[in-house]
Amino acid sequence: MARRVFLHLGLPKTGTSYLQTILWAHREELADAELLVPGRERRDHLWASLVVRDDPRVARRNPKAPHSWQVLLAETSSWGGDALISHEFFGAASAEQAARVLSDLAPAEVHLVLTAREPLGLFTSSWQESLKNKGTVPIEDYGHGESDDPLEVWDWRALDLGLVLDRWAADLPPDRVHIVPVPGSGAPPDELWRSFCTVLGIAPGIVGDAGRFPNASMGVVEAETLRRLNARLVGFDAAFDRGVWIRSFLADERLVPRGGERFWPGPDQVEDCRRRGEAAVALIRERGYDVVGDLESLRVPDDLPERRHPSSVTDAEVADVALDLAARLLSDLKDGVRPGAGQGMGGQADTRSTISRWVDRLRRRR
Repeated sequence: MARRVFLHLGLPKTGTSYLQTILWAHREELADAELLVPGRERRDHLWASLVVRDDPRVARRNPKAPHSWQVLLAETSSWGGDALISHEFFGAASAEQAARVLSDLAPAEVHLVLTAREPLGLFTSSWQESLKNKGTVPIEDYGHGESDDPLEVWDWRALDLGLVLDRWAADLPPDRVHIVPVPGSGAPPDELWRSFCTVLGIAPGIVGDAGRFPNASMGVVEAETLRRLNARLVGFDAAFDRGVWIRSFLADERLVPRGGERFWPGPDQVEDCRRRGEAAVALIRERGYDVVGDLESLRVPDDLPERRHPSSVTDAEVADVALDLAARLLSDLKDGVRPGAGQGMGGQADTRSTISRWVDRLRRRR
């Protein structure tokens, strides 16, 4: 079995995709440094999080998905150095599921790694992510309470650092629980990667230039436009379709680049975020967990700049964005643009898009 296994639990929207992209692009260099990133492909870690959380739909993802956790365990058990398993959806597991994971990884010395940020920014980012997954819930109705369902990942059960720590880390020695706060906007562009490497005990430069932590956020009008559009979309229910068409093609590549005004939820939700941040900081200090970064940055600041609430967006503002979007989509259709070919972070550019097929059909009719 691996000497140590680092299990990166998230939280979601804390630079996890950035870190995972680096890890999967440099598996060979990391293996040379005695750090294994196990799996047949990157999706094995996502699929394994579904298996661990007893998702009955896991087989629908891919024929290989139901076996993913066993694949990771098998590779880890035959490795003599350290290993890293990383996906932000592991954090939503129940206490019983978490205990089973730790048992499965024995006799390796398991270390938990949690990237984290202050709950208000996390809340607004997670609401946007729900919209990128075809969500239609207004922000004022989002995030009230915590679900008891391990399959709910866009919920405080996976976003509240204290709740995740309670389920996963209560019985682990504190020196095996590592909290990595996401650096602020003024930090060096690779600071999150460097902090992550400190926990793993590897040299950051092993991967060359780690680049910067991308910020794919929509403005308030763009987010509200997507929310209303989602209510009219027919189909796009499969995870692949949502990821390719709504998240990558529409949101990340066409709405995010517009910029737009940033926003806050309502005062009651801001105060709930503030309470969660204070509770998490107190818990970390009480239990003495290892912190690599600024623990105080996990609190919601006392003084916040003025920002709009999404409910203030007018029909005229939505119409303006929608018209620009329609014009852009018509140009994309004419040019045969495929998902992943724009400015966003879509990873399915190798998939031939429906738009390209339409263009081919039209050309054959000429």
